[in-house]
Amino acid sequence: MPNTPVNIIYTGVAGTGKTYQLLQIAQYYTDHLAAVDAKQLLAQLLYELSWREVICLIFLELKTQQQDLVKVPEILAHEFFVAKAMNNERDKNLSNTAWSVLQMHSPMHSQTVDYKKRASQAYFDKDESGAWFLLAESMSLLAELSERLAEFRQAQRDSVPVNKQRFSMVSFHQAYGYEEFVEGIRPVIGANTQAQIRYDIQDGAFLQLCQRAANDSEQRYAMLIDEINRANVSRVFGELLSLIESDKRAGLANEMQVQLAYSGRAFSVPANVDIYATMNTQDHSLAPLDMALRRRFRFIDCPPRPELLPIINILDNKNSDSRLTNNSTDKQSTNEIDLAKLLSGLNHRIIQTLGQEAQLGHAFLCSVQTLEQLQIALTEQIIPQLAQAAAGQVHILQYLFHDEQQTFSEQFIQDIQAALNPSRHLSEQASTDNYSQMFASQQIFLGQEMSNNGYVINPDLIAKTGEFAQAAIYQRLYE
Repeated sequence: MPNTPVNIIYTGVAGTGKTYQLLQIAQYYTDHLAAVDAKQLLAQLLYELSWREVICLIFLELKTQQQDLVKVPEILAHEFFVAKAMNNERDKNLSNTAWSVLQMHSPMHSQTVDYKKRASQAYFDKDESGAWFLLAESMSLLAELSERLAEFRQAQRDSVPVNKQRFSMVSFHQAYGYEEFVEGIRPVIGANTQAQIRYDIQDGAFLQLCQRAANDSEQRYAMLIDEINRANVSRVFGELLSLIESDKRAGLANEMQVQLAYSGRAFSVPANVDIYATMNTQDHSLAPLDMALRRRFRFIDCPPRPELLPIINILDNKNSDSRLTNNSTDKQSTNEIDLAKLLSGLNHRIIQTLGQEAQLGHAFLCSVQTLEQLQIALTEQIIPQLAQAAAGQVHILQYLFHDEQQTFSEQFIQDIQAALNPSRHLSEQASTDNYSQMFASQQIFLGQEMSNNGYVINPDLIAKTGEFAQAAIYQRLYE
């Protein structure tokens, strides 16, 4: 945990684990509170209760379980009686204690209890079988004890581990503003039957967190912001842009205060509030990051980490059955696909053609453990993303997948015009009707822009058949 205020932005292309990094940081700002100890709850229940009250409590407890008649051995074995004896450091003559309490608080007119030293108030009586029961007229005297028992049982139900979060997480977007982050005027529906609406000044996510931090100065709090450059950061932070600097926090040497825009109250950012954010460098269409914010944050690059990816071992080259293996040998096996090499090879060609910010993050392949999962990741995530970055230009996509010198059936990316004109690849024996159906299933856009540079994903890759059921076709992407 930091000792001084921290402002950090994690930057990188999509799929490099930036949001995951925020979630990991959140764990450092989470207190895992253990459940209240069962013995402690029991001790609180029995605190300062007499033996008579403990036995009454046992009867009330068993009554909730539809048991009205209780014999002395059951009383002696009940957790309340055992706990009372332990609290009093008693382990002898407990049966005599129970019998004395029951008989002392029995009615004078009892037909089954013969006892001379009776108390003025009766609570128990015994039937002919020797089982004891609570007198109906005593129930009104036990209301407070019944309430205490109910609170104890509720506390037991509520006694589960609790996580106290000392952070707040938000995701910026184009419409996110000062009103959501700092403070703003918002509608409030009245509590009366006419449900009148009024407008109040309400605190935003950052202000609420700062108030919690100010009241708990011994602990550190964190504001976690996902996709910080998706919003107009100057508008979101407003006058707080100056306050978030590390040396301008409350109580520090260059402390600054401002008057908040809506409420007009004086405010400064507590020194125990840290700010972490992510920024996707791939989103060129987003609002540019304000230079003032750049001066106030440290920027940490999150590059793709292919070394985290596994090796897929295809058990049978005739089908797509595969499993994860720990084999790390440099010798290329005919039935292995090294996802680290595959991603590195793709990114090398992506940087050459589309630039550094078009790279693929390792998260695209982190959950891939089988050949089928790899095929799905390629067709549903990786190829569509690269196609958008390449504006659908076939020659770029085919270069990325080493398709230029391959036969038509072995190309990851196929030219639409070639696919629609089987005469251009007669040796492949492709049917125009079959390709037309395949185009419809892929929902190809055939407008003027795409008619010149249109592409289609090889149907064998989508069907997971043919050459795409073999490791070799993926191994060619390594270099």
